[in-house]
Amino acid sequence: MTVIYEVNTGVWLDGLSRRRGHRVTLGEVPGEAWDEIARPGLDTVWLMGVWERSPAGLAIALRDPALSASFRQALPDVTEGDVAGSPYCVRDHVVDASLGGPEGLAAARAQLAARGLRLLLDFVPNHVAPDHPWLTEHPDRLIRGTADDLERAPADFVEAGGRIYARGRDPYFPPWPDVVQLNAFADGLRAATVDTLVAIGDQADGVRCDMAMLMMNDVFARTWGERAGPAPAEDFWPYVIPRVRTRHPDLLLVAEAYWDLEHALRQQGFDHCYDKPLYDRLCQEDAASVRSHLRADPAHQRGLVRFLENHDEPRAAATVPGLRGRAAATIVATLPGATLWHEGQFEGRRVRPPVFLSRRPREPVDERLRDFYARLLPAAATVRQGEWRPLAPTGWPDDDTHRHLLAWTWTRDEARHVVVVNYSGHPARARLPLPWHDLRGTTPHLTDLLTDRTYDREGDELTDPGLFVALDAWQGHVLSVRPGTGARAPDPRSGQ
Repeated sequence: MTVIYEVNTGVWLDGLSRRRGHRVTLGEVPGEAWDEIARPGLDTVWLMGVWERSPAGLAIALRDPALSASFRQALPDVTEGDVAGSPYCVRDHVVDASLGGPEGLAAARAQLAARGLRLLLDFVPNHVAPDHPWLTEHPDRLIRGTADDLERAPADFVEAGGRIYARGRDPYFPPWPDVVQLNAFADGLRAATVDTLVAIGDQADGVRCDMAMLMMNDVFARTWGERAGPAPAEDFWPYVIPRVRTRHPDLLLVAEAYWDLEHALRQQGFDHCYDKPLYDRLCQEDAASVRSHLRADPAHQRGLVRFLENHDEPRAAATVPGLRGRAAATIVATLPGATLWHEGQFEGRRVRPPVFLSRRPREPVDERLRDFYARLLPAAATVRQGEWRPLAPTGWPDDDTHRHLLAWTWTRDEARHVVVVNYSGHPARARLPLPWHDLRGTTPHLTDLLTDRTYDREGDELTDPGLFVALDAWQGHVLSVRPGTGARAPDPRSGQ
């Protein structure tokens, strides 16, 4: 299953450059730095922010007081030279020369491939920079405005090249000041999108499509109304994706998606969509809420991207700190679907620098957290094979703490695993009836892959009444279950 590691390319290269005492581009990254990226349990690296950034967008960002305040908050000693502009204010989908250009990206892809890793890159379908060539060469691909619009709502429109364009937007927020809006209903834009994605597919193994739901016909019509013109009979992504796949049939397509549109976008051709509802439940709610979310059809869940942080969300170490964060990470790592980790997450970074910055503050490494992730990632890669099945913990009349537990199994031939997490701040215990009835009459051997602790249990007990677990707050087990014999051990306790 897909496991993605997101790297803020400019920030990462800046850190490498400072450590080595000279500027390092993608084509000059030393092998040991790629080795650090290629952690066990990962299979895909997302180099976020490689495309050519807009000088016009940078100038707008430098004049924005709110953005300047956010820069200083994340990086108190920030200088103008630390502000590179937004990687989502794209002047062209060509690798930025400051990062090494197309040749540097090709070298980086080769280094990743040599380590068994795929390369994922961004695509921004909804908007472009105000100095993008299309504003002068293909104005029909953008949402247009009038001089009256600009006078009435100067924050919503911008003049460029003698024409008025709408600024890019999400319908629930004010327009972004540094981008202009593409028209998802324009035939020329749809054809150009195919060409752009094909060109990205020539350079990478996958594409993460920014705010993909904004281009869906119904969403776009609600956002732009008559300005967009009549909606085409065919939706945007069902037009684009099959044409891209004729050239790149194995291209991994990941949608950033919100508003419960994950299923719809999967139906329109994406391999995976962000699972923002799970993120929200893990950060803000309890085990019952998470359990309810996991009742969705397993086929749907295999198409989701589970995460605890990315460049748009606060750092997990700040949002779900301590043991709760480890419990949430265990859940995210062992569910079906794709998993997304963020560079710096394993080390416990707490500051999320705005994407405009090319430098981040120094922060101490949380060695215990890094050691935890060093065990979790390979454990999850071992576990997530075969059939996933949720378990229903059972309790006792005078003890309902089983409701705090989340549990599931993975089964592939003789490989069997059990995951159980106490997602609460209180001790919890339960029985977990396991689905493997052939264990009856045997004495299976259980090993916790996070701690290496071992337990022997009677197979009859594991199936009925079930494996007994007693877990302290925010603790869990990732258990391998193998046939074996041995003396019975004490009831398993968490050792995270």
